[in-house]
Amino acid sequence: MSDMFDIFLVAPPGLEPVLAEEARDKGFADPRAVQGGVEIKGGWPEVWRANLVLRGPARVLVRVAEFRAMHLAQLDKRARKVDWASVLRADSPVKVEATCRKSKIYHAGAATQRVSTAIKETLGAEISDTAEVVVKVRIDDDLCTISLDATGEALHKRGHKPAVGKAPMRENLAALFLRQCGFDGTEPVVDPMCGSGTFPIEAAEIAAGLYPGRSRGFAFEGLAGFDADAFAAMKAGARLVAPQARFYGFDRDAGAVKNATENAERAGVGGYCQFARQAVSDLEPPEGPPGLVIVNPPYGERIGNRKLLFSVYGALGKTLLERFSGWRVGLVTSDGGLAKATGLPWLPTEPPVAHGGLKVTLWRTGVLG
Repeated sequence: MSDMFDIFLVAPPGLEPVLAEEARDKGFADPRAVQGGVEIKGGWPEVWRANLVLRGPARVLVRVAEFRAMHLAQLDKRARKVDWASVLRADSPVKVEATCRKSKIYHAGAATQRVSTAIKETLGAEISDTAEVVVKVRIDDDLCTISLDATGEALHKRGHKPAVGKAPMRENLAALFLRQCGFDGTEPVVDPMCGSGTFPIEAAEIAAGLYPGRSRGFAFEGLAGFDADAFAAMKAGARLVAPQARFYGFDRDAGAVKNATENAERAGVGGYCQFARQAVSDLEPPEGPPGLVIVNPPYGERIGNRKLLFSVYGALGKTLLERFSGWRVGLVTSDGGLAKATGLPWLPTEPPVAHGGLKVTLWRTGVLG
């Protein structure tokens, strides 16, 4: 358990600083935002904890070796010197994935084969394309970095939400956008176009102190050094609270409202969330203190006709300006023209973020007057 690793939290590109802030808040030592993610250091318990408690990463990688390799024979020789038995189990199948960039070794398939053979012959583990345990080999400018994917299925899959809409917001992205909007779990959240309910459900889970990884399994459970009892104790350490705030989602689609309601129940936050079928123009603030309106409307790229969407965004902005004094607004869109069509007083935007093949931007207001 004394092994210390470089641990890499893969972030949605553009949100690395927001993820670093979350890691700091959760007590991880010296998180450092770099291109593509956040670097932290720690032993296996920190690897498990990162997967279990952090809402923002896409996955968690553990660096196990780093060396120069100028040709395949050198890669083969150095891969055999890695202490595979300290991190992999001989009885657990392994999959190897390699990428090569600006390197003398340019054939990723050949690199995959050499490292696969090294693992098979030194450890005795079976190599399989369907294995849950994945070894990632990255050869960049002749520097070979070998990492283990400690996560398995991507972390936005929380394990309790089978029903999704047409263009779902990934849970890890939603959590980071909520954080960027200053949400800390103490205020109500309203999503006027909630789809499968991602924003209200994620907000309710944050408010309740629920661990995002509580309902799912992880690839690290098949690695050497995994302690099932210690991990069970870690899971049991969640400090749960009954949220004072409530979380609301509205949608014009009855099927979306039904899905969102069922998703909230499965996530264990059904008692704190309220979903209803409603048009944007009928939106009213719930009783109680103001909070955050956050919405991921159609962009006209995959859903909806862009020309028709100007009136939808305009109606949303008008409703919020007239009725939601004291609230803040966050709006996610790939189209700045549509965001401006709301007429809302937007703050300067951060760089766009990759989401489902598009670049989306989080537009935010201060407190509406």
